[in-house]
Amino acid sequence: MSTYERYATDPGDPVWQVPAAGSARFNWDYDDGRDRLLALYQKGKDKQWDGQRRIDWGLEVDPCDPLGLPDEAMSLYGTPYWDKFTDKDKGELRLHSASWQFSQFLHGEQGAMVCAARIVQCAPDLDAKFYSATQTMDEARHAEIYARFLQEKIGLLYPVNDSLQSLLGDTLADSRWDMPYLGMQVLIEGLALAAFGLIRDLTDKPLPKQILAYVMQDEARHVAFGRMALRDHYRRLSDAELREREEFVIEGCYLMRDRLRGTEVLENFGIPSAEAGRITEGSPQLQLFRQLLFSRIVPCVKDIGLWGERLQRAYVDLGVFEMGDHNLDLLMTQDEEIADRLDAERFATEERERVAEVAAAIEAGGTEEGRRPSSREGAD
Repeated sequence: MSTYERYATDPGDPVWQVPAAGSARFNWDYDDGRDRLLALYQKGKDKQWDGQRRIDWGLEVDPCDPLGLPDEAMSLYGTPYWDKFTDKDKGELRLHSASWQFSQFLHGEQGAMVCAARIVQCAPDLDAKFYSATQTMDEARHAEIYARFLQEKIGLLYPVNDSLQSLLGDTLADSRWDMPYLGMQVLIEGLALAAFGLIRDLTDKPLPKQILAYVMQDEARHVAFGRMALRDHYRRLSDAELREREEFVIEGCYLMRDRLRGTEVLENFGIPSAEAGRITEGSPQLQLFRQLLFSRIVPCVKDIGLWGERLQRAYVDLGVFEMGDHNLDLLMTQDEEIADRLDAERFATEERERVAEVAAAIEAGGTEEGRRPSSREGAD
């Protein structure tokens, strides 16, 4: 069955065309460039990995509980709808919720791949082009992994959410070369890291934990790249140009806040759209999710130099203004360390199992040898 036939609702035309704007820029100066970005480029090369090999795809996934999240993570939990659901209904809801969430991850990663390729094309600096080339490969790997998880383990997909599609379209349609950085590296990647991190830390299922931890290890580099490149560029912009970028960030943050609701899933269970919106807005899990989302974005926006009065008022309205002082570097370091620790634990377990298998085989062989008559005994 093709992927297109696995969508829970009609995704429309299988190809979404976004008109391209802006210029492709070549740079004939092949000097070393900025040491920080070149160091990140080297790290990007060193940290490439194969999703077919690093992830244990032999792990089973329970279709009634793909992510192993607590009941409280379901937006319907604590409502009359949840009380009326049978165990089978709840299993279906968990399946659809996991499908919706990972489908948005998949669509976002394809968008990230396109944006990274766009940065290679339009960035004026060669060191930024070099790093963006490694990121394009990272995003392709992430899209491949999420697509495989949805196709082989979930068996169901959801179309791209309207708000995410709108932000992707705005990011790609803008002719200014720095907008793919701002839209993708800061806003969409910030959203992704928050969503990935929440599920990574809550799930008790090894396969989604592996996928999310390893993807987040890459994303930590991507956000660092966006911060470096934009911080340097925005120091040279006029106040009017900075205000234009801040307007884009404000609109994008409100779009992403709305994107997190996932009402499409509830509507598939027969809940009217307005009621689905009311339920998701009242969900404690959604409020936590939003807090985590902005904990990644707000300090990054402040760090790159976008901190005008209107933007600050928007963050006050969103209830996230104080997050501007969060330590983003610490969060990114933790993301990388969690992936390394997961690798170490997995490989240590596999080594213990291998040693145990060898020991068992030796013992079995010794026992069999002990039972076998010797040649002298046979002659007698």
